[in-house]
Amino acid sequence: MSQPSHEELLALIGKEYYLDNRSKVEIATSHNISRFQVARYLDEARAAGIVKIEIRFPNSPAAADASRLAGLLGVTRVVVVRSTDDVVQQRDALGQAAAKELMGAAKSGMTIGISWSRTLDVAARHVTELPPCDVVQLAGALPVGGNGNPLELIQRLGRVSGGKTWPMWAPLVVDSAATANGLRRQPEISDALNKAGSLDLAVIAIGAWGPDVSTVWERVDNPVRKAALSAGAVAECSGRLLDAKGSPVTTELDARIIAVTLDQLQSTPNVIAVAQGAGRAAAVRAAASAGIISTLIVDAELAAILAEEDAA
Repeated sequence: MSQPSHEELLALIGKEYYLDNRSKVEIATSHNISRFQVARYLDEARAAGIVKIEIRFPNSPAAADASRLAGLLGVTRVVVVRSTDDVVQQRDALGQAAAKELMGAAKSGMTIGISWSRTLDVAARHVTELPPCDVVQLAGALPVGGNGNPLELIQRLGRVSGGKTWPMWAPLVVDSAATANGLRRQPEISDALNKAGSLDLAVIAIGAWGPDVSTVWERVDNPVRKAALSAGAVAECSGRLLDAKGSPVTTELDARIIAVTLDQLQSTPNVIAVAQGAGRAAAVRAAASAGIISTLIVDAELAAILAEEDAA
């Protein structure tokens, strides 16, 4: 197989860094170069126009009033970030906002739990400092191609905080309730699940129940999807389903999930939740109604939809 040209290499490294969210160290290792060369190639790719980063300030009405929206949803605080047509840039903006909220809320001695999503994976990469605290993985692994996984995320935050980590060595979704019960009895998994019951702070992602708005949706078959829809599911959080009123939706899927429970999130004093895109409006309302959101981080498009629905 022929080696890529220099320009093709610049494009490949740009894709791996900006689209696949791989670190410079990971890219350097896979291409057998130094991380300093990776940085130089990224600069060269941008200078040559191979990689373009667009920052758009739309001439649209001002973003929804965050304080008013917080009151309408019944949450403590809403953070609105600018919307962009670029999914990766949008995810990065939300990730930066989540990292900032996490670093601002974390206190020494806390027990902090974090779930996994592509946005939260990006957020962890933007966390540069944390006081000494324990970090708990709130959901089993559900790796997505080109992205990290919960274990890497937890380890990364553990290195920053210098505290103890509580990894969950299991998949998020397994094939049967019996398999899930067996895994939950494993000491390491049991310890992490129990630790999730005494959190001081949690960071989660809100998904909707449907294609392209929930990573769990893609991991189950049609009968499971339809059963949850028939039961009224509109929101998904770490594999846990909610209906439009914020009530838990219990189907056979619930018994196959290895993750923090809704009760545990509801008892957590401070929960930072991230949601992206207009398609998750109903899911955000459901999670807010369930009482599992303290600080909500959304893009301007989603904030506007939420505000319009309230006005209607």
